Amino acid sequence: SLDHLHDAETLRQRCSQLAHTLVGNSEAMTNLRAQVVRAASSQLSVLIQGETGCGKDVVAQGIHEMSDRASGPLVVVNCAAIPDTLLESELFGHTKGAFSGADQAKEGLLAQANGGTLFLDEVGDLPLSTQVKLLRVLEEKVIERVGDHHAIPVDVRIISATNRDLPEMIARGEFRQDFFYRINVIPIRVPPLRERVDDIPLLARSFFNRIRLKSGKNIQ
Repeated sequence: SLDHLHDAETLRQRCSQLAHTLVGNSEAMTNLRAQVVRAASSQLSVLIQGETGCGKDVVAQGIHEMSDRASGPLVVVNCAAIPDTLLESELFGHTKGAFSGADQAKEGLLAQANGGTLFLDEVGDLPLSTQVKLLRVLEEKVIERVGDHHAIPVDVRIISATNRDLPEMIARGEFRQDFFYRINVIPIRVPPLRERVDDIPLLARSFFNRIRLKSGKNIQ
């Protein structure tokens, strides 16, 4: 049908837009770009899985920038870098006097991401208690600041990324199964470079061009 042809052409055009960030002509990268475009057309939660350094953050950015939320913020949270004691305050915000040292109220990262996307990088490092609170965000679209029991509506799409085996963590009781199901509605696996060695020359050329542009020199 004409609609089907139009959809296929739109998909092809959008995939080509990603070719400068998700570089490679291998089948694995062609499939990855198509997955990113399809995920971008949805509001469902995405879990990006792959080894450290394979470009999970680039995939998350691509999904956000091609989505209806592109004009809204993309807020990145490195779950491994924030101490557990500060994580809930960082994500949900807090009221003045909520805890020792809370001299003034603070807006959390979830509120900052309102109308856009929250990217939970290294989601496997989230404490179980925080997973419970984020589960409510995913189910009810509301947040509560630390020190407050007033539910605040929030419109956020959540994209998560991990290099860890979450099902194995679930089996060990280190990750909540209900939270995993909520964040893993659209799973995307980013292939490591060893699975797409044919892309290495293209990647090398891409890095070279970026260095040349940054340096402003006409390096050959």
